[in-house]
Amino acid sequence: MDEGRLAGFVTQAASSGLFDRLRGVWRDIAQSLGKSSRTDQEMAADDASLLRSQVLDCLEGRGGEVSARAHAATLGRSYLGLGVDGRRTFLKLLADEFGTDPAAVDEAMTAVTSAATPAARVAAEHVLREALVSPRQRLLTQFNALPEGVKFLVDMRAELLPLAKADPGMKAVERDLKELLASWFDVGFLELQRITWRSPALILEKIMAYEAVHAIQGWPDLKNRLDSDRRLYAFFHPRMPDEPLIFVEVALVRGIAGNIHELLDEHAPVEDPGKADTAIFYSINNAQKGLVGISFGNFLIKKVVDSLSHEFPNLKTFATLSPIPGFRTWLNEKLTEGEVLTPSESKIVAALPTPDNASLGALLDSRWNEDPQVAQALRPVLSRLCAHYLSERRSDGRRARDPVAHFHLSNGARMERLNWLADTSEKGIAQSAGMMMNYLYKLSEIDSNHEAYSGQGRIAMSSALRALHKN
Repeated sequence: MDEGRLAGFVTQAASSGLFDRLRGVWRDIAQSLGKSSRTDQEMAADDASLLRSQVLDCLEGRGGEVSARAHAATLGRSYLGLGVDGRRTFLKLLADEFGTDPAAVDEAMTAVTSAATPAARVAAEHVLREALVSPRQRLLTQFNALPEGVKFLVDMRAELLPLAKADPGMKAVERDLKELLASWFDVGFLELQRITWRSPALILEKIMAYEAVHAIQGWPDLKNRLDSDRRLYAFFHPRMPDEPLIFVEVALVRGIAGNIHELLDEHAPVEDPGKADTAIFYSINNAQKGLVGISFGNFLIKKVVDSLSHEFPNLKTFATLSPIPGFRTWLNEKLTEGEVLTPSESKIVAALPTPDNASLGALLDSRWNEDPQVAQALRPVLSRLCAHYLSERRSDGRRARDPVAHFHLSNGARMERLNWLADTSEKGIAQSAGMMMNYLYKLSEIDSNHEAYSGQGRIAMSSALRALHKN
């Protein structure tokens, strides 16, 4: 059980102001019952019994809509007042005591299979569907009616994810919550917004905080990414209007870009976007950890391509400049197993001017990229290995091993070009030996690439990359 990650999520929620804001708003709703939930100091050894009682109050459904909202607000305030151990107790309570009734499910299944007439089967199937809706699902649905209740549930799932890895009961709660959120976050409900320097400061601050691919180094950096030759788009949900769900940063340039530092250079001259022929998607961020596994990134890219095509008719090429986050981890595993280098590559590495005949793995943990001679010698070696890595699949044989590759291939892109030392930041060197990939979104091939990858696991790759992989 990863308590460190859970503590991190709790801290993040508190620091965002959600903790204080919700407790204040929900206090007023809870007081409509004539009482309020306990304070932090009062939540002690009997947390479980108190929480159980509050859950039952919500599920009994006494009173009208006002009472239901008040009970949910009371429980929500109690949850927000708990620390890491208390929240785990609550989630464990939902897992162990508020799942489906196995006997009722079995009985309903028997009634379905033994139904003698079509009408009886329809009725039995209805009863089965009702039996499969757990009490905790009904409980979680009640938070949808509260102010910022959807955001509350998104953050709750973020806390559940690490716990669910080691506890089947917690996994069941996480799946229930995922199903609810997936229905609420259908792409039809999402709104695409362009973020500009004139957007509300609250939104801009969150874009800075959520950027995880290429960290934003303060307000001047953000302003540069929002200049006239740049675009930033985000998806929002009506119930979370101040929270970007996923966002993409775009550079309008001439030709496919191959170096992230040039794109992010604050001192580079601003180009005329009307003369650009290429849109480079250089950063895509899922902003809400609690929505992991609920996919709408492909719809974001398609909508942005459509928006850009209408605004700039001269754009002919849509491509990414993407990280390759799993390469070094994969390479380290292969080096441990041995036989990853060809005989000629082994000779190249052995001939490098490194102390004590350092292995390739040890060499890559140093500042090798700052030595032009070493970097040039390693270029063909690492490029071939990276092309091999990008063509590998997971154990299912259908999904690309690299998560970024899987995302873009699923959306219909093809691997176009591997860029040498395109990201020499500490993170870029550590994750991908400084290399980045251009994924090309060729409009006439998107659908066929998507079908081939999703149905057959076929990876669309340029001829240059295929040749590099076969070397």
